Amino acid sequence: MAISSIGIGSGLDVKSIISQLVALEQKPLAQLQVKASSIGAKLSAYGQLQSQMANLQDMATKLATASNWNAMSVTSSNAAVTGTAITGAAATAFSVEVSQLARSQAAKSETLPAGAPVGAGTLRIELGAWSANGAGIFTARSAAVNIAVEASDSLSQVAAKINAAGAGVTATVLKDDAGERLLMRSTATGEASAFRLQAFGAPVAPATEGDLITDGSGLGRLAYDPANATNALSLTQWALNTKAAINGAEVTSQNNTLEAIAGVKLSITKLTTETGPVEVGIQRDSTAAKTSINNFVASYNAISNALAEMTKYDAATKTAGTLQGDSTAVGLQSALRRMVGAAGPAGTSIGRLSDLGVAFQADGSLKVDAAKLDVALAKPDDVKAFFMGSGGVGAADGLAVRLKDFASGLLNASGMLSTRSDALKSESQRNTKEQERMSERIGKTQARLEAQYSRLDASTGKLSALSNYMNQQVTLWNNAKNN
Repeated sequence: MAISSIGIGSGLDVKSIISQLVALEQKPLAQLQVKASSIGAKLSAYGQLQSQMANLQDMATKLATASNWNAMSVTSSNAAVTGTAITGAAATAFSVEVSQLARSQAAKSETLPAGAPVGAGTLRIELGAWSANGAGIFTARSAAVNIAVEASDSLSQVAAKINAAGAGVTATVLKDDAGERLLMRSTATGEASAFRLQAFGAPVAPATEGDLITDGSGLGRLAYDPANATNALSLTQWALNTKAAINGAEVTSQNNTLEAIAGVKLSITKLTTETGPVEVGIQRDSTAAKTSINNFVASYNAISNALAEMTKYDAATKTAGTLQGDSTAVGLQSALRRMVGAAGPAGTSIGRLSDLGVAFQADGSLKVDAAKLDVALAKPDDVKAFFMGSGGVGAADGLAVRLKDFASGLLNASGMLSTRSDALKSESQRNTKEQERMSERIGKTQARLEAQYSRLDASTGKLSALSNYMNQQVTLWNNAKNN
């Protein structure tokens, strides 16, 4: 009968022998796996550093951007006048008096029977200005919009057609026990956004226009055209411009916004005839700069703390950080500290970050003294020059410009962080291939050992069987001889 399991024929623990021999072969593989884990941890660490360096670059870029330092704010002594200012607006102060607020033209019809047809014809809507409030001569400023009204259209259907026409007016139907009324209103405020509403009767022949209705009958009940003695609609509010005086100089606006001063937009909400002039001030706004400085400090601390953790060695626990002894990481840590601690361009009251209230701590991080920073920002041009540089031929770059360029150099394809990451990726790929080759070799070695020991076991089994047979024969001979 054939031997079906290694070791049965010889009685040896062949499986254990092979297992131990294979384990010896696997030791180099285990070392490669440990090394792979270390490479992976380093790759992850460098990925984190690249991300944090990119963030630091973003923060430095903001500090190196002029708009970050040229932001302006608007103050007002009364909420009746508020405002915003864009970068480049001049610092100034002035008074504002508001005597009139902009409004739109509004009119209403007489009460009509609810649901009854209004009358066939065409409504023509034009936007423009009246030479007198809601009357006088009308000067159109936009193309007329014609709205066809069918003989069966109710007031609600006419209002829907007006709203769908996009003619610059809105229509609303007001219903009560007496019937229905049409309310009309310009969508925009200002004298130039008034409207004229003319009614024409149904055309007598195709491709012709009906007669202008001036007697207030049929569709003419919805007309408003004082210039042609048509006042079927009653004016409830005429169109007005905002009227104000800035330092006594009169200004007007089609809406309740004034943009009379370059870079400044004033929003008007109330008249000031009772409260008196509103004092408005335009000044540099340090809020954006302060936020950018604090964000920069937070970003620097993130990468500084990460580098400290990655490169440290804990003697008590005898454990090393992921990048302990890594010359690239250690060099980056030193370079960052030197750069951030360096002096800024000459010629300003800000020589170093510490003059801004941003000081190094014992652990290498930065801390902001808010009160000292506020004092420094009272001279925004000096702080701007520290971060951006004073400009001009041969002028030194500011801290933010140097850091931005430094980060860019580290992160580009040939930069230190990128090349170190690429090197680790290549090392990881080589390790993986080596593991694959070694695993294949170990598999072949195990198969060879199993084959060799199978043959040995079979041979040993045959010899053992022969030995047993010979012993049996000797015993039989001896027994026969004794008998």
